[in-house]
Amino acid sequence: MSDDHNITDVLANLAGSPREAVDRVFPLVYAELKAIAAARLREERDDHTLSATALVHEAYLKLVAQHSTDWQNRAHFFAVAARAMRRILIDHAVAKKAAKRGGGQAFVTLLDGDAAEERNAEELLELDDAMTRLTALDERQARVVELRFYAGLTLEDVAHVLKLSLASVNRDWRSARAFLSAQLAD
Repeated sequence: MSDDHNITDVLANLAGSPREAVDRVFPLVYAELKAIAAARLREERDDHTLSATALVHEAYLKLVAQHSTDWQNRAHFFAVAARAMRRILIDHAVAKKAAKRGGGQAFVTLLDGDAAEERNAEELLELDDAMTRLTALDERQARVVELRFYAGLTLEDVAHVLKLSLASVNRDWRSARAFLSAQLAD
């Protein structure tokens, strides 16, 4: 718990300097971010070209590129980092899919491994499309999913970050999971 307070204190003390805040907090949370990245990558295909380390480092680059983030606390930092990781994985899947569709190269017959790789990229893109639909329907539910699934936050942390009651977060989480399941089943 002292780490949580330490991180929150650093973020609060450096509120006027988002880059300095990220630079100071990143070493404190690096191992945890790497564990979150590894968990997300375990859901990807086995031969994914991004490693957990590369994903965390790309997320760092996205975090320091932000000019006006008002860091609230540790959970908020992880939420923004998780969103960055999600975008990186989506962008990677889109690029992989574009490459599979030709990308200016000559057509080559797919091998079994390539078919599995393409299916995983397609599933990630389908999830992103479902998340986009959920965001249009209920932005708060989409934020709950991002914080729970991509950042790995507990329901209590999600409630704290979004300034909601735990009961509201539980309802949103159940509803969002049902919506996404229905969307992905189609």
